[in-house]
This record gives sequence, C-alpha cells and structure tokens, in this order.
Amino acid sequence: MTVNGLRFFITGGAAGLGAGTARVVAREGGVVTICDVNDEPGRRLVEEINAAGGTALYVHCDVTQEREVIDAMRISAETQGSIDVLHNNAGIHDTRLHPEPTLDNLTADHFRRVLEVDLVAPWVCAKAALPYLRKSPNASIINAGSVASFAGYATNLCYGAAKGGIAMLTKNLALALAPDRIRVNCYCPGAFETEGAMIYAERVGKETFVKTQTAAHLVPRLGKPEEIGHLVCFLASEKAAFINGVTYLIDGGALAWRGTIDQLGMEPIL
Repeated sequence: MTVNGLRFFITGGAAGLGAGTARVVAREGGVVTICDVNDEPGRRLVEEINAAGGTALYVHCDVTQEREVIDAMRISAETQGSIDVLHNNAGIHDTRLHPEPTLDNLTADHFRRVLEVDLVAPWVCAKAALPYLRKSPNASIINAGSVASFAGYATNLCYGAAKGGIAMLTKNLALALAPDRIRVNCYCPGAFETEGAMIYAERVGKETFVKTQTAAHLVPRLGKPEEIGHLVCFLASEKAAFINGVTYLIDGGALAWRGTIDQLGMEPIL
C-alpha cells in the first residue's frame, strides 16, 4: 500500500477523522491540502505535518459555497501540482444543531443544513475536482459515509438521511466517472474517538458514552481517527485499483449482528 506522491484534497480536515487521515496520508508520503472553516486548528495541523517532514497546505473553504470550493481547489492544484484524491470528509451531525435533536425540536432549516454539508457539498466538490482528477493516472474520490448509511438511530433524523444518500451518491459517481478512470468509494465508520465525540461524552459522562456507543462493537472500544486514515490510504492506492463503487464498513463489527456485547460477556474498553 502506497500513496507516496499522491495529492490529497481533504475537506473538513482540521480536526477529527479528517485530521487523523491527513496525518496518516502525510506519514505515508502523500501531499495534503486541508480544507476547512476552522482556520486556527487547520493551520496548526499543517505546521505539525510540515515540521514532521510531510507536505501540507491549509486553505480556508466553506464546502457549502461552490465558489469557495472552486477557488480552494485551484489554489491547491497550483501549489501542489494537481489533485489526485478528493476526500469528502466534512460533515455535521444533528447534535451540532440542537442538544435534543428530536423531530419536535428540529426545523426544516436544520435538515437543509445537514444535507448541504453532508450530501450536496460532496457532489459540488466532486464536480469542482473533476478537471484535476481527469489528469491523474491514479484518481479517486473517497466519501465519508457512516453506519447511519445503513441503519437508523434515534438522533440521526437529518444525518441518517444525508449519509444514506452518500452511499448511493458513491455508486452513481462511480458509474458516471468510470469512463474517466476515476474510482469512487466510501467508508462508513462506527463510533470514533474524535474531539466532537468527546464534547458530547463530557455532557453525558465518558463511561456512559463509551458503553452506549460501543454496545454493539465486536471490537469493544471506540475507533481511532488514524484507523480511518489507513483505510483511506488503501482505497487511494494502486492496491485498490480494482475496487470501485464500494461502501466499506469500519465499525468494529457493529452492523455484523443484532445484539450488544454484554450478551457475549464482554465489557467495553474505556
């Protein structure tokens, strides 16, 4: 598996799974552009990567604004030479918009906001990246799905609809871009240890959070952001050259069965 020299454009890369992926990509020799609206952590991450011998660039970009996306990709391509891999990672969850995201509490504007960030923006980014990806001998788009792409959850009224759409967007983009030799795949995480998740964990209590989130994980812990990075690197590499239009679960086995680990006599790793 190698991504050495491949040029990645990572949306929402300043923190969480995007930041974990950026670190892994850089360690594996990939060239990284981090696109985000959170400038301070984004610039700090770029400084960290460059100080460690990697190559990274930060570009401010709101992925819901098409003009900003086009400009960010132009800057990335001019600075890094082009774009080989678009990683559509940016996303928001219902809990970011309301502490109790029930149908009673959420509004149509909340729903539209999640769809704009989590579903419409990946489509816009794919379109904006197309001129660069067409020039690459190893081009791919890697979308961020979720276990919510396949299963319903009480707090996912908006997020689940968007992530279900991402699964089908992946397949349809793979079909549309096959003549251009651009592969399109998707990874679907379970519960991971990110900054956003830990903020929610502090609200409900970390032990309660971990037990709830990992109750169905056959690997009884939260995932690590770097583990997403390893999968993204594989999907972007030539080792995955025959993989296209696929949604990969990376969920600790959560959707492999219907039950909770206490039925197996297992305890979560806190």
